Amino acid sequence: MSAPSPPAPRSSAVRSPGPRRGLGTALGLALGPAVAIGLARFAYALLLPSMRADLHWSFATAGAMNTANALGYLAGALLAALAARRYGTRRVFVAGLGVTVLALLATSATVNTVALVALRAVAGASGAIAFIAGAGIVAAAASAISPHRAATLLGIYFAGGGAAIVASGLGIPYLLGATSLADGWRWGWVLLAGLGAVAFGVATPVALASAEPPPAPVADRRWPARHLGAVLVSYGLFGAGYIAYMTFIVAFLKGRGTGPGGITAFWVVLGLASIAGAFIWARPIARLRGGRGPAVVLAVLGAGALLPLVSRSPEAAMGSALLFGGSFLSVVTAVTAVARRSLEPHHWTPAIAGLTVAFAVGQCLGPVLAGVLSDGPGGLSVGLALSVGVLLAGAVVALTQRHRETPGCFAAGAAGPPTAI
Repeated sequence: MSAPSPPAPRSSAVRSPGPRRGLGTALGLALGPAVAIGLARFAYALLLPSMRADLHWSFATAGAMNTANALGYLAGALLAALAARRYGTRRVFVAGLGVTVLALLATSATVNTVALVALRAVAGASGAIAFIAGAGIVAAAASAISPHRAATLLGIYFAGGGAAIVASGLGIPYLLGATSLADGWRWGWVLLAGLGAVAFGVATPVALASAEPPPAPVADRRWPARHLGAVLVSYGLFGAGYIAYMTFIVAFLKGRGTGPGGITAFWVVLGLASIAGAFIWARPIARLRGGRGPAVVLAVLGAGALLPLVSRSPEAAMGSALLFGGSFLSVVTAVTAVARRSLEPHHWTPAIAGLTVAFAVGQCLGPVLAGVLSDGPGGLSVGLALSVGVLLAGAVVALTQRHRETPGCFAAGAAGPPTAI
């Protein structure tokens, strides 16, 4: 995923982290996804209704804010390896995390739509760089231990985003409910920046004390994309469908009369489910062959997105939080598993880069398309219906992925390069 930084003390380049050190690395660096994904991307959904009311946005404009974040994320994903090769993975992680926190704080300081779009893009780009660099450091730490523990460490790292969903769900609705100011959303961004600053302070020393990932092997850039054609399309559809739900579900529930307490409960349950799901899905994904792993997870995801559309009951909302929250991060694991089984190890890095681009393109399109549809007569129900349809279409496409197995997928263990979400 990345190459070493300029010469460092010999001990930092050669030491092999033991199980305890690997666990500490995963726990500390999990604050990277917490900021990059949980705070900088997902928490926007909690602030969207207040921002839309105060700034007189259409749903299309509100969705465009997350499309800008996704475009920035795509740019950051494309630049991450180059930046890590030049400056070192650990330094790039720290710099990306710091810029993301500053972008969160700056978002509270303006009402200009163009400036807000730019800041959402900056947060997306820097967040992607931090997320990918952190994954590389954790993967390097995981490579020195057993495959089972390696998978656990990567699961802990990805679960950082879910922990931040819980934290923002406990704070933002209460903050908005406690202030009578029309622009109370500004204080929401200040709160997110404060949480991000704490995460930065904890994660930075962990990153700098970690071993620099080894040089990436020379990969054949002409990887056989035809072997993953169905998964590429399915992963792009997932990107479009999941982000449409995550962008507008809170506004949808508030429009139906759900109060701050209900929103808090929904968002916290969704976050907790996402943490648990990363471990619950591990065994089924390992057993399913071909594209059945991504297909099953996407089908559950689509069912979770559908529940609020068919019932207005609080139970349906909580069921949606459980099913959707418990599945969306596991699509990443399922897609990575297919890539690892289907390709030779020297093809993993370019293949995962291609999958990440497919996902990012879908993520760019989803929010603005759902927003445009939501501005029509059917309102947010139509935008969320798009999410359901796209996710279920992704499940159907994934089922067409043929099973392939290469000898290298067993020899390389479970800590190969992860995809990014």
